Amino acid sequence: MQRHYCTYIMASLSRRVYVGVTNSLMRRTCEHKEARVPGFVEKYRINRLVYFESFQYVRDAIAREKQIKGWRRSRKVALVESENPTWADLAASWASGKFNREQIPRLKPGSG
Repeated sequence: MQRHYCTYIMASLSRRVYVGVTNSLMRRTCEHKEARVPGFVEKYRINRLVYFESFQYVRDAIAREKQIKGWRRSRKVALVESENPTWADLAASWASGKFNREQIPRLKPGSG
């Protein structure tokens, strides 16, 4: 089984953003939703998955995370809105049991 790694952006309802990297997007998203991530994420209720990218290699995912974290907020917003203009929670159906492995995550062309 081939592993994959994700760089992701979570947001609050007021659109505060958090950029992270994980080897299990579903697990990490659940941790955000259950407020098991202390500090900034917990304080600002950052619990909505609004963007992600998949990579074959962890070093590529970490490099992308660092790149995005270095951007101004306006560029992060533009990135989210390029794929998710309404800032919909991409993981909303997971809690209802409608998640299936084919939904997420997929390697984007050229990512890894």
